Formats: sequence, C-alpha cells, structure tokens
Amino acid sequence: MNHRLNLRKLAAAAVLVLSGTMLAASPAHAANIATNPGFENDLAGWTCSPSAGATAVSSPVHGGSKALQATPAGSDTARCQQTVSVKPSSSYSLSAWVRGGYVFLGVLGTGTTDQSTWTSSPSAYSQLSRTFTTGASTTSVTIYVNSWYGQGAYQADDFVLDGEAGQGQPPAAPTGLTSTSTRTSAVLNWTASAGATGYNVYRDGAKVATATGTAYTETPPQGNYTYQVSAVNAAGESPRSNQVSVVIGNDTPPPPATPTGLTATAGGANVALSWNPSSNATGYNVYRDGAKVGSPATTAYTDTPGAGTHTYQVSAVNPTGESARSAQVSATVGGDQPGTLPKRVLVGYLHASFANGSGYIRMADVPNEWNVINLAFGEPTSVTSGDIRFQQCPVAECPGVEPEADFIAGIRAKQALGKKVLISIGGQNGQVQLTTAAARDKFVQSVSAIIDRYGLDGLDIDFEGHSLYLNQGDTNLAAPTTPVIVNLISALKTLKARYGAKFVLTMAPETFFVQLGYQFYGPGANGSADQRAGSYLPVIHAMRNDLTLLHVQDYNSGPITGLDNQYHTMGTHDFHVAMTDMLLAGFPIAGNPNNVFPALRPDQVAIGLPAAAYAGNGFTTVAEVQKAFDCLAKGTNCGPYKPRGVYPNLRGLMTWSINWDKYNSFEFSRSHRAYLNGLG
Repeated sequence: MNHRLNLRKLAAAAVLVLSGTMLAASPAHAANIATNPGFENDLAGWTCSPSAGATAVSSPVHGGSKALQATPAGSDTARCQQTVSVKPSSSYSLSAWVRGGYVFLGVLGTGTTDQSTWTSSPSAYSQLSRTFTTGASTTSVTIYVNSWYGQGAYQADDFVLDGEAGQGQPPAAPTGLTSTSTRTSAVLNWTASAGATGYNVYRDGAKVATATGTAYTETPPQGNYTYQVSAVNAAGESPRSNQVSVVIGNDTPPPPATPTGLTATAGGANVALSWNPSSNATGYNVYRDGAKVGSPATTAYTDTPGAGTHTYQVSAVNPTGESARSAQVSATVGGDQPGTLPKRVLVGYLHASFANGSGYIRMADVPNEWNVINLAFGEPTSVTSGDIRFQQCPVAECPGVEPEADFIAGIRAKQALGKKVLISIGGQNGQVQLTTAAARDKFVQSVSAIIDRYGLDGLDIDFEGHSLYLNQGDTNLAAPTTPVIVNLISALKTLKARYGAKFVLTMAPETFFVQLGYQFYGPGANGSADQRAGSYLPVIHAMRNDLTLLHVQDYNSGPITGLDNQYHTMGTHDFHVAMTDMLLAGFPIAGNPNNVFPALRPDQVAIGLPAAAYAGNGFTTVAEVQKAFDCLAKGTNCGPYKPRGVYPNLRGLMTWSINWDKYNSFEFSRSHRAYLNGLG
C-alpha cells in the first residue's frame, strides 16, 4: 500500500496530464513569518524526523550561505516542519526553493483545506508555492517539506510564509480528568496538554491551586465537591476540562457518569458493542430492547441476540449505584449470507509483517469498528516467481508481536464476530508479475497455502509499481492479451472456484491504474505513454461478478481527469466524489466509445483514504470525507462536481491503516463507524 510510495508513477502521471510549464514572477512579500527560513541558523525553529539526518549544508544552496539537506531512510520520508502562529480568516502564501528527486511542500492545520504540492528537480533548485486561507478559529499552522521513500538526499532553502503574524495561543483543555478519594483527601489525575507550562485546579468553580504536573492532591473539609482543571502558558488559559465529583468524609464514591460514545456493529449472528469509559465506574450494564442482558467489567460487550433489529443502551455502576442509561443505538442481525458483508463496511490494513513507526497491534486488539481486516503483506520471493510468502513481523522489529498460535486465535475471534480477515498481496515492495503459466500456478498454490494455514476469508490484491502493465496493441478491455493480465485473471478465477461463495475478493489499486484509463490506456497508439496506465481495468472487469469490494486508493495520486473533463486534486471532497463516480457510472477507455468500462454495483465500491496526515499524501478531514459520502449516497452536500447519479448502496470506506488510525487516536474508525451506522 502507500507506506512506501513508488514515485515513478507520479512522475509518469505528471508527464501525461501536463501540457506545459507555467512560470510566475516572484511576488513582493508583505512579511515572511517563517522562522529561520534560509537555515542560516542551522535547524533552529525546525523539527525534523529522527532518521532524516537533517543538517544545514553550505552547498548546494539557493540563497545565503546555507540550505537544509535531509535524506529519507526506510519508512522515514525525511520530513522537516515548523509551527507558525497565524491570524484566523486570513490569506497566506507559502513557497520554498527545493532540489531533489521528489520533494513535497505543504501546510497542515489551516482550518480550511490543507495544501501540498511537489516537484522532481534533481539537478537544480525549483520553486514550489501554494496559497491558503485560515479558518475562523485557526491560530497556528504547520509548514513542512519532505521527500519520499527510496529517494536520495534533497535540499530546501528560502522558505517564505507571507502574511500577517499571529499571536501565541493557549494550550488545549486537559482531557481524561479522573478522581479518587479517601476519608480525608481528593486525588486528581489528567492527561497532559500540548504546549502547557502549568495547570489551574478548580473546586466547585473556584480556582484553588496551580500544578506543574498532571496530578494534584488536597485535603478539603468533609463534603461533596466537583473538580475541573485548565492548562496555561504564556499566551493564556485553556477551557476547563471535564468535571468529576469527589466525596470527602466517607469512602463511598459518587455515582458514575453516564457512558458516552456507544456504537453497535453487527456481524454474522453477533453484535459488537463498545463505548467510552465512565468516571468512577467499576462495571457496566448492557440493555437490549430495554432488558438487561449483560454486566461486563470493561467497555466492550458481544451479544448474540437472534435475527432482527435490536436497540442497545449501557449504564455504568459502582457500589454507590447505577448511572442513567446511555444514548440508544440499533443493529440488525440475520440479513447477511455466509461470505457476505454488512451493508456499510470499514476496511483497514493491519501491519502484520512489518513495522513502520505507527506501532504494532496484536490481532486480538484490533478494534471492533473494522469489518474487513487486510493482513499487510504477502510478498513474492522474486518479482516473477509467483511464490507468495507471509510471515508475522519479526520480534526484533515488533517487540510486541504475539506467538503464531495467539495470532491465529485472534483471527478466529474476529471471525466469530462476523469480521473478514484477508491476506493482502503486494504493497509497494511486493511487486508481482505473473509472466508465465508456471508463475500463475505457483501463485495459486502459495496463496492457497497462506489462506489455509491461517484460516483466512479471502484475498486482497494490492498490486503496485510495475506488477501490471499492457503491451502495445492490447486495447480490448474484454479480451486482454498481455501475459501478466491474463495470468492474474486466471489465477483469481481458480482461487474463487476453489473456495466458493464464501471467498472474499477485494482490490486496492491506485488511481493511476484505474481512473487514469479515462484518458490513457497502456502505451497508446504510438507507444509513448506509460504502459501501466489503466492496466487494472481488464482485471476488475473480468472479475466483476466475483469481486466483493473495489477500494481505489484516493491518495498518493497526481491530478486525475473526471467525467466532467476537469482535473481533480487529491485531499478534497470533490476528488473523492469524482473518482468514485467514475466507478459507479462507467466511462469510455481513452475516450473510445466502443471500449467502455461498465459501471460497478455501488455495493462493490468503497472509498480508499489515509487514516491520518502522516499515513499518506491526500489526507482528507473527517468532515470532508463524510460530505463526499453524503453527496454520493444521498445527493446532498455536493460541491462543484455533480455525480452522474445517487448511489444509496455505496458500501463504505477503506483506510491505510488500522495502525495509523490507532496512532491518530482512532479518529478515522470511531468517527466514520458512527457515521456509517447512522446511514442505515
């Protein structure tokens, strides 16, 4: 997947879609508010990723006596960044001079639409620039520069962030405030706030103390009290935290708070419930259709209610009593046939065979929000062998990796909840070219061995790089002739026949291999185009009756022309609408009305996204993703691009990855699971 981007295809896309180069005169700058923009003070004001080897060099430079130099290493893209104070609702211009194989410039945290751009200029400095407007409450942004995986050293110099300087900003409110009490003391603990230099403690609304750490103990008179904390720094004070209650004078705790964040996910015969912890709770009660059905000690519960639609609530308990019940959610059980998926799905990739800085997750600990778990990755012994191997992440790379028996037990537990666990073949490093019948047969044999060893539900094809391509003259979608295409189709049909109706087949191509086919298909009539353009299309078309899900990666993409014949750029609401509409409406390949890629069923299509800004280029905020889904599934919240139809059965969302989602505090899975559940 996109954890190691092959940028040659980005360059090919740029050659295909750009007809010329635009040059602009350098503007006069009102104020450059970037710190140390020319690296004359070495790296002062900048923070660089730990493996980048970042340094200020004296040659080559663009201006002055120094420039930044950094080198990608492994999964580290050598990012350097700084956070700059800005004013809300204001316009800014960002530019920098860069030199290297592939260099990206961007800005995060704008409160509107974050911006990024890139160039390939290995032998001379080239200027990159972007403009943006801050949101109504935005007081700081992060500007950054980085290269990409597998590239050599790059240089950057003479940054300009042109616009009005902002003021420092107070820290965010502390979270996770908890309290315990004895007969004489109240003990508070909370989670640190970024940028805080201290904290204020409030009892019953009045400030009673300051603290430098994230804990506070006091001995007030006997009575019932409420507490909150705030964070402070030189710029001011944050809003106050959540409120907790303490009783001093006896050992009886206050009643627990009402649970929040209840979600219900149906799978097979089961319903998986999860919710947020409640302060002072020692356990919980689960209610189905108004009747108590369980009393778990943790914030998760699996119910087997029988077929039908059921409502759920939870309450929190402790020795003092029971809280009010939570908000009600519903789940429907009994509508899925074996081997099928719920109406709305979340698909996530689990880093099962490698580590890349986002942290290892044991199979048993994968959250319940995910319906399909793709094990990343099975990779070939060589590009053309067809011999696919999968092994768990080595202990030296992933110290928390579980024994194989526990890994398999975790898979069984997820399957018992109705989850599907697949082996994903490929990724950026796993290029697979089935050039011969022998390689095709070895692919079938080795993939079957992995599926059988771990008891998996099916297969995900994530072929990237040069795995798929079209030979000169191979232009008929329905009758491809290129061996790597023909042999892959044959292998997939054999696997489907072997495992039958329960076999789950998904694909995760990049836009270069699918939607770019609207303009370019293989090398073209004169052989001058990239022979990989649109090369996934004949595989998708041949397998459309057996395909469970297609989730194109709407990220790490160059600009792509939509059905409106306009270019669309990743990271925006319109990009996802335009790219998905092409799959659901169909399109003529390379503009040929006699060679059309037919529309897929909406239930076969999910939108592919990065789980966080550091998981891949083209990150889209939760709100923008859900606007795009609204536009496609409900015909509301559409932007400039208007889809050819409304697709209420659009299946769901895919992300790279489950690990990056956890690293980003589960924002993707929890936000989008609740949204998809609300669609019905």
